[in-house]
Order: sequence, then structure tokens, then C-alpha cells
Amino acid sequence: MKTPVHLNALRAFEASARHQSFSAAAAELHVTPAAVGQLVRTLEEWLGTPLFHRGNSGRVRLIPTEAAERALPDFRAGFDRIALGLEKLREGSASGVLTVAVSPAFAAKWLLPRIETFQSAWPDTDVRLDTNLKPVDFVAQGVDIGVRYGAGAWPGLTADKLMDEEIYPVCSPKLLRERGRLQNPDDLARETLIHDLSMDSHTGFPTWNTWLQKAGAVDVSTRRGMKINNSAAVLQAAIDGQGIALARSVMARDDLAAGRLIRLFSEVTFASPLAYYVVYRAECASLPKLVAFRDWLLEEAAA
Repeated sequence: MKTPVHLNALRAFEASARHQSFSAAAAELHVTPAAVGQLVRTLEEWLGTPLFHRGNSGRVRLIPTEAAERALPDFRAGFDRIALGLEKLREGSASGVLTVAVSPAFAAKWLLPRIETFQSAWPDTDVRLDTNLKPVDFVAQGVDIGVRYGAGAWPGLTADKLMDEEIYPVCSPKLLRERGRLQNPDDLARETLIHDLSMDSHTGFPTWNTWLQKAGAVDVSTRRGMKINNSAAVLQAAIDGQGIALARSVMARDDLAAGRLIRLFSEVTFASPLAYYVVYRAECASLPKLVAFRDWLLEEAAA
């Protein structure tokens, strides 16, 4: 059985059936309604059977025949596969857009201060950041690569460990000078604690309760304090002197180095059970622009 002479005839049929109108299909395909009608008639002539009910019943909408209705899902699946194939051809180059999914806090505190070095090395790759507090669907949203914080397993994604993390309290230099009495973790009982709720529902995410237990502190209440669902905003509140934050070392690194924050109780070490991972679809692992960005992330983390 020969294939129809032109794929446009199939597209015209599918769009007309979906919209139940030649005019609406024409608007989508950027052609005239007459052209759509002609393409559909050409397909019907090739098949030797009508694809829409016609008559003098005064119908305004196009109603596909029963056979056409049965065939439409296969055509739509085929168009989706063609689009995916074209996207893979486009992705095969190191140039073009690279969509990177990261949390807003990770973007602000770690990625953006370093991204210039990648852009200098790969000027033909345009990085587009997709910042979202919740994990995104890489296929549906066209994401190439991302960085996620967790235990290292996400369905449908390959995960390469990027960085481990330590958890510790921090405050502003000004607050520490004013207090002058933060000698041991029990002193936190008199301070405002800033809580990070950004991963509150994630199993294993460190909280003030777990850190205080590790530090052996007693009678320090965690029921009150400031609660924020963004790790970057948590650190900013601490920088502004609004209390003591439980910091994630990856997020706080630059603020500590710049002197905007001071680490407290360094004798207490608490490694987070979670870590940062570079994630991507296995079938995209060899794409030049993805490989370049993944390798750059790993080099930056190692440095």
C-alpha cells in the first residue's frame, strides 16, 4: 500500500477532525479553508472512502466517520513521534537552547554566580533556566538536564551525584556581636529560629529538631520562629539579622566566604542524608550540549 503523496493531507485531516471545522484547521495550519478542504478530498480520493459525514442535514460541524475516528489516535501518535524525532535531530548539536531545571534557591545561591564560566566556554549554547520548587516532567516540559536534591532516585532519570551537604546554624555578624552569648547549642533557647520549609515533605530533610538532637541541646523549643519555604530566603533572613537559620552548606558557602554569615557551633558536625544530583534522561546522555553542561557542573562542584 502506497503512502499518501503528501503528509500535509494527513495533517489537514487530523486538524479538521479535531476542530470539526475546515476554517479552524486552516487557521492552525496557516493556510486557507479551501486548501484544507482540497487536501482532505485528495486523501479521501486516495483512500476511496469519505472521512467525514456529508449531506443536506444542515450540519455546521464536521463529523468524522466511524472509520476515521478509529484511525485518528494512530495519526496523532505518529505526529507526536515525528515531532520527537525532529527535536532529537535539533538537539544533536552543541548549539541552541539548553533547558536546565533547578530550584529557585539553587539557581540564586549556587548556579547563577558561576554560570558565566560555562557561557564563556560554550557561547553557542543558550541556557534557559526552569526554576520550580517541585520536580518537573522532563519530556512534557522539554527539559534537557537538571539538578535535584534528594536521595538520588527519580523515575525515568539518570542521576549523577554532584555534591554532598552539611547542615549547621548560621547568623549575621551583627547579631552575633549583639548577643555575645552563643557559646553552646542550649543558648538557642533564647533566639528566634528560622525554619526552612522548602523540602518539608521530603523524607530525611534535616530540621531544627534533628540538628538539636544531634547537638545534644535540651529545652530548645522549635514550635515557634520564622518559617520560610525557600532556602535562599532563609539565608537572606539570617543575613538581615532576623534570627538563626539552619543552613545548607551548598547554599550558604558564598555568604560565609563573603562574611555575610557566620557559622555557629562548628564542633557539631551533621551530614545531610540527602545530596545534590545532576539528572537527565538516559536517551539524551550523549547529546553534546548536555554532556558539556553536566561535565561543567561536576568540575565546578569539585572545585
